[in-house]
Amino acid sequence: MEDVKNVYISPLPDSPYVKPFRLNYTQNGMEKNWDLLEVHDSVAIIVFNVTRRVMIFVKQFRPAIYYNSIHPDDRHASIIDTDKYPARNGIALEMCAGIIDKNKPVLEIAREEVLEECGYDVPSSELQRIISYRSGVGVQGALQTLFYCEVTDEMKTEQGGGVGDELIEVVEMTISQIEEMVSSPGPLCSPPSCLFALMWFLHNKADKFRK
Repeated sequence: MEDVKNVYISPLPDSPYVKPFRLNYTQNGMEKNWDLLEVHDSVAIIVFNVTRRVMIFVKQFRPAIYYNSIHPDDRHASIIDTDKYPARNGIALEMCAGIIDKNKPVLEIAREEVLEECGYDVPSSELQRIISYRSGVGVQGALQTLFYCEVTDEMKTEQGGGVGDELIEVVEMTISQIEEMVSSPGPLCSPPSCLFALMWFLHNKADKFRK
């Protein structure tokens, strides 16, 4: 996962995932504009293993985090110095998640993500929808739907780690480790949605697993 090299910046070609554009509008009689990104909506899933009482996370290299670890003066070098900026700068710890890019119910997409990323075969009926919210409201405002599911060791399959060229590591944390994480002053390489999910879990579910 951390074997990253030949890093450089290039112009954005036509992308199936990110479409930049400018929104023009008049507000209170004043003409304004805002640069935006059209992206896919997504799902995120809190996965808790009740057999061993551990939360299931995914860890992966996130180019956006890596890019923002690079000093602005070094971003447009012909090749980014990966000794100065090692790949570990871009490793994120997150909830299981994925974009909605298939013509399937959101619940089914969430179930597939748990299987593909974490390796647990969870029936759709065991996935609890928690809430939907807008992410990246400054530039995208895409809709993400958060689910919760409890899994057991018996549900574990040989899948997991992502599909295709994805490189995903499954990470387990105890409730006490989660509490330490959300109490940390940071900075944390985790998105706000992950921290919200952990706070939801600690508030709504954790007590029954402490006994």
